[in-house]
Amino acid sequence: MLNSDQTEIDLPPTHSESESVFSDCGGSRAGSAEDAGGVGLCAQSRIAEPGEAVKKDLQHLSREERRRRRRATAKYRTAHATRERIRVEAFNMAFAELRKLLPTLPPDKKLSKIEILRLAICYISYLNHVLDV
Repeated sequence: MLNSDQTEIDLPPTHSESESVFSDCGGSRAGSAEDAGGVGLCAQSRIAEPGEAVKKDLQHLSREERRRRRRATAKYRTAHATRERIRVEAFNMAFAELRKLLPTLPPDKKLSKIEILRLAICYISYLNHVLDV
């Protein structure tokens, strides 16, 4: 445990650089600060800089693996779902606007997206034919 005069830098390293910062936190150790009811070095590492261990673990991964792990986070998935919802709404509004421009009987007939596109193609070719005559 650190007293007011010590810093984490003054402490001797408890693990090699290839090991995770949390590798020695797994089991109970006799006589450790955690057993005595205090806060051990591992808990302080988690509190002080929670992203440092993750950054060290991610450095040895390939770019694709880092991207895959980042995309697996709840924050990323929520942001992606929001962007996708906005994209789909814009897509559907564009189809609705196109649908309003196409003549059908009855005028309020529900058309699928593929029907709207096919009808638009036919209507454009009809208008081209009318202009050519």
